[in-house]
Amino acid sequence: MSRIFDEDLQFACGTRAVHAGQRPDPTSGAIMTPIFQTSTYAQSALGVNTGYEYARGKNPTREALERNIATLEGGTHGFAFASGMGTIDSIMKLFKSGDRILCADNMYGGTPRLFDRILVNMGLQFTYVDTREPQRVADAMTPDVRAIIVETPTNPLMWITDLTAIGEIAKRHGAMFIVDNTFATPVFQRPLEHGADIVFHSATKYLNGHSDMVGGCAVVKDDDLAARLQFILNAAGAVPGPFDAWLVLRGTKTLHLRMAAHDASGRRIASWLAERLGDERVFYPGLASHPHHALAARQMSGFGGMISFEMGSLAAAAGVANRLRIFTLAESLGGVESLICHPASMTHASVPIERRARLGISDGLLRLSVGVEDVQDLMNDIDQAFEGVS
Repeated sequence: MSRIFDEDLQFACGTRAVHAGQRPDPTSGAIMTPIFQTSTYAQSALGVNTGYEYARGKNPTREALERNIATLEGGTHGFAFASGMGTIDSIMKLFKSGDRILCADNMYGGTPRLFDRILVNMGLQFTYVDTREPQRVADAMTPDVRAIIVETPTNPLMWITDLTAIGEIAKRHGAMFIVDNTFATPVFQRPLEHGADIVFHSATKYLNGHSDMVGGCAVVKDDDLAARLQFILNAAGAVPGPFDAWLVLRGTKTLHLRMAAHDASGRRIASWLAERLGDERVFYPGLASHPHHALAARQMSGFGGMISFEMGSLAAAAGVANRLRIFTLAESLGGVESLICHPASMTHASVPIERRARLGISDGLLRLSVGVEDVQDLMNDIDQAFEGVS
């Protein structure tokens, strides 16, 4: 568990991204946080140590990352995990058999896979609801609901949830409010400011930004909740190695710069795609045609580089994906390189076909993660990929 200092919050996001949670190494004066590649620590006597006993519980490199992410999200305690799914799994250990979790209908496919195929066997119950309409969430609240978990914008349909409204519903019912902030990042959205109790990320994505590690993180404000998460982190052990923590810490130093680039290119490409394909076939909250554009503009300071668009058929989608030269067909997102993904066969392949159809995740849907390459080159690449595809 890593506690940050309140004075860090007076600085702008970019300054905090570079400096927060990191201090020059007292031994050498090194500006960059060292990689403490160790599994255990020497103790001077029985029960006497420097605050470190075993690296599953604490590691100085990991703690620097935890302080940094907590500061960026406006929280007081940060926790680093071995993966985004390890983060969600660890959060779910806060609950017990018989508890019900109210879940957003459209989330990354691995999340309902974890819930519906593994955690239900432990006695947890999951109800899915369209969180775009707060009243539907309110109507779905039952006495056994212990938490609401949402993702906004959603993967891959870019649905937007009113965080303040859902936070108020959760508070009224004594439920915990948990938000996946992976797509927006704390540069563009800070759910704790809208009533969330826990905000989490797949650190593999934008926080790291270089597609060279797998990790996750969570941030909270409440001391008691933090103590519970720290216990789970140490007891269950889904912790990242120090090198992976260091890679994310390196990534967050440029997070504000990268997100500005992703956002600028994302807006241009989304607008161009909407002109080319029609507003109804392009899903991006930065478009005025998006049904929740006003809400997105109100609770986000930028819209990012994630865009989905509908090609109408599997053949057309495959034709575009296979012709691209700069965009790489691959899972994941948020790196400096541009990627294209086919959700139905990749990120959401584990979601039952009938549920994908109900949500609108068709065989013709493609998802872009717009990188930081020259935006005109990216547009030219998509344009040439469209050639010959009806």
